Amino acid sequence: MMEIRKVLTIAGSDSGGGAGIQADLKTITALGGFGMSVVTALTAQNTLGVQGIHEIPVEFVKLQFNSVAGDIGIDAAKTGMLASSEIIGAVAEMIRTWKVTRLVVDPVMVAKGGAKLIRDDAKETLVRELLPLACVVTPNTPEAEELAGIPIRSLDDMKRAAVRINAMGPRHVYIKGGHMVGGDALDVLFDGSNFHELSALRIATKDTHGTGCTLSSAIATGLAQEMTVLEAVKRAKEYITWAIRFALHIGEGNGPTNHLAPVFRERSHGAYVRELKSAVEKMEEMPSNL
Repeated sequence: MMEIRKVLTIAGSDSGGGAGIQADLKTITALGGFGMSVVTALTAQNTLGVQGIHEIPVEFVKLQFNSVAGDIGIDAAKTGMLASSEIIGAVAEMIRTWKVTRLVVDPVMVAKGGAKLIRDDAKETLVRELLPLACVVTPNTPEAEELAGIPIRSLDDMKRAAVRINAMGPRHVYIKGGHMVGGDALDVLFDGSNFHELSALRIATKDTHGTGCTLSSAIATGLAQEMTVLEAVKRAKEYITWAIRFALHIGEGNGPTNHLAPVFRERSHGAYVRELKSAVEKMEEMPSNL
């Protein structure tokens, strides 16, 4: 029996289904993992924005974590929306208690529509408590600016910010360049010594709700499957590019990415390969004197 790797998402619920734990669980499943969740907040949310946030009590956040880890186990985890300093501290405590080393931290600060998803005092706790536990931290450029304290306008700026964030403790820093203007969608991965640039065609669409959640959970799934960080990031980059390319125009605002598009692509490719192989085998069986 094939062993399925178990991936935990520690994040907020998106009632609209495009981001948060809903996006995470779809991604983990699409990439062959088993998804579990610790819900940190409930949001009233749709493609137009966030209408309300209800934080889960800290003790219940910890109870969810202990329930999952104590029975099922955790091969990798990712964090998303952690709205308060108290919740961040509790999550960091649980990460240390259960010795989760394959941790992806998505420093969610602002929703696509502009709503703040983290309290002002929580950023310091995030930097102090959670970043040092991260195998990979995945800020977009506005989040990287906030963490590094510098403006980001170029590739060199991204690299400078990555160095600054790396000094805060995470083993790898992956800065996403989707918010940059013009050119391809260029990201930077820094491992403390070397930079890796990952580029993909920039797709003109407003339907990009949940891209950060999707990418970070894709990386976590790769780590759970014992990929290297670079391998996990490359696959996640390809996955999110296809999910954006075939994004779903749902609602009146920013629609969600299509988490199943890469799966259908792989299935189509697999069917094509099988048909091609069958055709070749039939040709080989034909008499040579024809």
